[in-house]
Amino acid sequence: MKDEKAAQAVAPWIRIPNGTRVRHRPEGKDGVVDGLTEIVTGPGRNPDGRSQYRIDVAGEPAMQLAAEDELLLLTDKSGLVLILRQQEGYRRQITDRLHATFTADRFVVAK
Repeated sequence: MKDEKAAQAVAPWIRIPNGTRVRHRPEGKDGVVDGLTEIVTGPGRNPDGRSQYRIDVAGEPAMQLAAEDELLLLTDKSGLVLILRQQEGYRRQITDRLHATFTADRFVVAK
């Protein structure tokens, strides 16, 4: 019973959707989320404890892997998260969900 209440108190992980434009903090390169890859060994994992995001960086021959903590979310001038091929209404909904998960400093206006 005690474990059930503890599990309910922990918020579920909110995954960054595919197509979301991000910036890799350590390297400063912009890219697009292109799914998840399960990581068997090594540090830097998403809150699920087993994956990293695949990031498609323009001009790079291979996908880059990054944990959620290494990513900034790119927005337009009005603060909506940039997601490829998505309408403003969907982007607004996702932006609200992500703001409930991440601190304001994780959102930056795209160049």
